[in-house]
Amino acid sequence: MKKKTKFVCQECGYESAKWMGKCPGCQTWNSMIEEIEKGKPAARGVFVHTAPSSISKPVSITTVATAQEPRMVTDLAEFNRVLGGGIVKGSLVLIGGDPGIGKSTILLQVSAQLALNQYKVLYISGEESVKQTKLRADRLGISANELYVLSETDLEYIHQAIEEIQPDFVVIDSIQTIYRAEITSAPGSVSQVRECTGELMRIAKTKGIAIFIVGHVTKEGSIAGPRILEHMVDTVLYFEGERHHTYRILRAVKNRFGSTNEIGIFEMRETGLLEVENPSEVFLEERSSGVAGSTVVASMEGTRPVLVEIQALISPTSFGNPRRMATGIDHNRVSLLMAVLEKRVGLLLQNQDAYLKVAGGVKLDEPAIDLAIAVSIASSFRDLPTNPSDVIIGEVGLTGEVRRVSRIEQRVQEAVKLGFHRIIIPKNNLGGWLAPKGVEIIGVSHVAEALEYTLGDRKSV
Repeated sequence: MKKKTKFVCQECGYESAKWMGKCPGCQTWNSMIEEIEKGKPAARGVFVHTAPSSISKPVSITTVATAQEPRMVTDLAEFNRVLGGGIVKGSLVLIGGDPGIGKSTILLQVSAQLALNQYKVLYISGEESVKQTKLRADRLGISANELYVLSETDLEYIHQAIEEIQPDFVVIDSIQTIYRAEITSAPGSVSQVRECTGELMRIAKTKGIAIFIVGHVTKEGSIAGPRILEHMVDTVLYFEGERHHTYRILRAVKNRFGSTNEIGIFEMRETGLLEVENPSEVFLEERSSGVAGSTVVASMEGTRPVLVEIQALISPTSFGNPRRMATGIDHNRVSLLMAVLEKRVGLLLQNQDAYLKVAGGVKLDEPAIDLAIAVSIASSFRDLPTNPSDVIIGEVGLTGEVRRVSRIEQRVQEAVKLGFHRIIIPKNNLGGWLAPKGVEIIGVSHVAEALEYTLGDRKSV
């Protein structure tokens, strides 16, 4: 009997009966891979058997009883913060990041901490042997009787190990190495990743086991495999940072049990990852004072204000079209703000190259950083240094107006705690709260007014 084949896009999961150079689903070139089509669908109850009496029936939402289940809390407060207060039982969490960034390290540390707190933990590695995992644990100073390690890639044997040990917490490192024997495609393909994640999700929900799965990332920085993978899990965490720098940022981009804007800051050392309790001090510790193009902004990352430095370098272009480069900021936002400065303030920037960077490797995407970016650009263009004790907060509109921002009181308190004496905020944010003593609060309504305070000779009133 002739086997039927199909072509599946490795980026979005689009299926076609014939090969195509460009995927109609995600418009990606050369992503269609041939796979053998199954004759009949595999039984969904291969690993998790559901009794007929447990079939769900519709009920009124007013009759559903709710209870606040305790979370599994680790010793890493930054890790707990990103997850919304701790690990939820029965949750499926996907963590991704560049190779060598620290994904396996932090999960092995968390596994050991939970095992020492009398939770039974199963760490499954599809990329390392048991001895290699033990060597890494010794390097990190990890030892716990309730931490079990397994080197396996077959999902059926993984399920048998879970049935035998009955753990509270499971780590799968990584999902691209796990496979089901019933599926003919290679491990890491769309079909394998989708089916294996679906089975792990059923195990987590039916047995109340918290499962963390590690996902490889593509060269663009997104989780490798179909986008449906991120929709299937409860939480998606990204590990960010440069391999050659010591600081790492753990960011939640999806979380059904907490905020999606929280970040955790860690420092990579020989003994593992250590949490950074005050990230604002870390991001500002190497700041140079009296340099043009440098400003400090108080940005909200979830529920926590973080002070970071924005640096700008404006120089005459040597090409026909000026360059616009930004690290940690959307370059489209930079172009927009430069257009506002040129049209509303009168700065001639159309023949200038612009290079902007957020110091420390943080990525900022909230509107409250607009005014600080504009001041940095104007400071570098005029070659006038800003006051090193200033913090600048505000959203900038296309007409040059400075608009109000949220949680202004928390931002100001964080700036005062780090010793800043003058804070420039939107004028509409002045009322409704009490400013701390010993700090000067200046309200501005236009970009030009903010530039007069920061770069001109005008005194505050």
